[in-house]
Amino acid sequence: MSTAEPTRCSWAGSDPLYVAYHDREWGVPLRDDRALFELLNLEGAQAGLAWITILRKREGYRAAFDGWDPRRIAAYGPDDEARLLADPGIVRNRAKVAAAVGNARAYLALTDGGGSFAEHLWSFADDRPIVNSWRTLDEVPAETDASRALSGDLRQRGFRFVGPTIAYAFMQSAGLVNDHLVDCFRHAEVGRTT
Repeated sequence: MSTAEPTRCSWAGSDPLYVAYHDREWGVPLRDDRALFELLNLEGAQAGLAWITILRKREGYRAAFDGWDPRRIAAYGPDDEARLLADPGIVRNRAKVAAAVGNARAYLALTDGGGSFAEHLWSFADDRPIVNSWRTLDEVPAETDASRALSGDLRQRGFRFVGPTIAYAFMQSAGLVNDHLVDCFRHAEVGRTT
């Protein structure tokens, strides 16, 4: 029985938290509205930072933002924003905190008529994961036509911190795109979950 580590995308590194995220979550098709809302906001919070920073604070975010309940977040006022800006469990950036509150309001405007956030997001991938066959990280684009379209749509609806690069990172992490490198053991595994 072999104890050799499987081949992974090199960005996963060796940090156990990062490796677990790569091996269990990244690229797995996600269709739960609240989980997608959380992930979209976390991707926005990551702007200018390393993703590992956000992973280490993910539980802090869940506690600070009421389990990512959009209805509760949309009702936040100045006292809540002050509380969040004093919370060391999250990235204390005024624009990113305000964006999360605004994003909750935009989310409700999109879904309160009975629509599904997941269905809306997945429509930008024709409702099935886009499977790429990259061999090196250098081949993976920072943005695509689909991420530009998603970004433009979300911005028009009032979402913030959803530029084309953030939108593409979100699409990758939420499994709208399978960007595991072809020699990574997860490329085929994620492909079977679609």
